[in-house]
Amino acid sequence: MSSMYSVYCEAAGVAGNLFAFVLFVSPLPTFRRIIRNRSTEEFSGLPYIYALLNCLICLWYGTPFVSPGIILVATVNSVGAIFQLIYVGIFITYAEKEKKMKMSGLLMAVFGIYAIIVFVSMKLLDPHSRQSFVGYLSVASLISMFASPLFIINLVIRTRSVEYMPFYLSLSTFLMSLSFFSYGMLKHDPYIYVPNGIGTLLGVVQLALYTYYSRTSREDLGSREPFMDSYA
Repeated sequence: MSSMYSVYCEAAGVAGNLFAFVLFVSPLPTFRRIIRNRSTEEFSGLPYIYALLNCLICLWYGTPFVSPGIILVATVNSVGAIFQLIYVGIFITYAEKEKKMKMSGLLMAVFGIYAIIVFVSMKLLDPHSRQSFVGYLSVASLISMFASPLFIINLVIRTRSVEYMPFYLSLSTFLMSLSFFSYGMLKHDPYIYVPNGIGTLLGVVQLALYTYYSRTSREDLGSREPFMDSYA
């Protein structure tokens, strides 16, 4: 029974890592365009700065120093941190001087915040308090990341179009959240299953909206004028 339990835990964690990888590589077309045009144009680098901080906090939570036994949380976020750091580096390289200085300052701030979190948790807190401290930070960080899917959900409802909500990206987000929700439940870790449970529910809503509005769009195709407002 114990061996099967371990297999289920590992399977859920590995699946979460694989689905997360799909999300990590999703900005590649944007950065290919930035490199090709040698300009960041109107793109913002803030989402990648924030994603880097989120990955670093969750990476620290998943290490044996904070939470022994959940190394797959550390692996997925270490890969995520590398991708975000590369994206930020590319953005800084091709940004205008003002944006370059701002992004460089924010990058240093991220590393400073991470260093403070590591110092406080290691030097000032006992193991139980350390896990709670970093766990609450990771939950807050993950939940705040849900602002993006909430914005997309609102956009889909307003425009009655799924143009800005790619199906496979929504599916990968749902499957990743579901995998880590299962992983957290199996590990009895609320700092993992609570935020990923919320992510799973949002993923269900996104997929339901995609199904409804993609069908509606096909039915309405050719029967109304195209929607011209920009939501960029």
